[in-house]
Amino acid sequence: MSAKFGVILPAAGKSSRFSKNNRKKPFLDLKGRAVWLRAVEHFVNREDVAQTIVVISPEDREFFMLKFQANLAFLDLELVDGGAERADSVLNGLAKLRSDIEYVAVHDAARPLLTKKWIDNVFAAAIQHDAAILASPVTSTLKKAVNGEIEKTVSRENLWQAQTPQVFKTELLREAYAKRGDFQPTDEAQLVERLGTNVHLVEGSPMNLKITSQEDFRMAEALINHLPKNELPPTLHPFTDEKPTLFD
Repeated sequence: MSAKFGVILPAAGKSSRFSKNNRKKPFLDLKGRAVWLRAVEHFVNREDVAQTIVVISPEDREFFMLKFQANLAFLDLELVDGGAERADSVLNGLAKLRSDIEYVAVHDAARPLLTKKWIDNVFAAAIQHDAAILASPVTSTLKKAVNGEIEKTVSRENLWQAQTPQVFKTELLREAYAKRGDFQPTDEAQLVERLGTNVHLVEGSPMNLKITSQEDFRMAEALINHLPKNELPPTLHPFTDEKPTLFD
């Protein structure tokens, strides 16, 4: 019997660095499909995913239910209210996980450019190591600066840029949150690291970018047609007037 995964997609952020038409990043239209939909559809059609939770801000719920009612009628997912910070939102999602969920994956709702292969790899690594994240090796030269001036060049050796999904044995992530205190992590792996637990790195791709700025959004628009075609999830429903394929 295969392991059961739950997926939490936090989409409750303030989008303080980038919004468009007063809409937050996950709700923007990316080539005919909302960013969060492009992210979530990589998971809801997987046989090993038994539960999918999207965490949104309470202030967005009315808009979300109205805008995406056709999608929600078809997609097997649950909506949960988010908290003040990302970690609070993920914790709210964790509280709704079913007891039979063995592993939990946290994936940014603003990270729509995934492939099945990357998810397969990080899920398999989580089963083997209890904790695994997608990441990309740092390839650029890094500079440490003070007041706009270079202080020194920092070695990029052994440096990786963390991505999502970040996948953990459910009991491990629950323990990490239980011991969080007032600490505000930048990702879930940081909480698990604080337990002294090793988190396995699975090489993904720089294409798996998080949309945080207008430049990121334009990059996603350019890249979306260049993901491997055989890695795309099938279109899940006809309840929309958007184009009939997930990626146009």
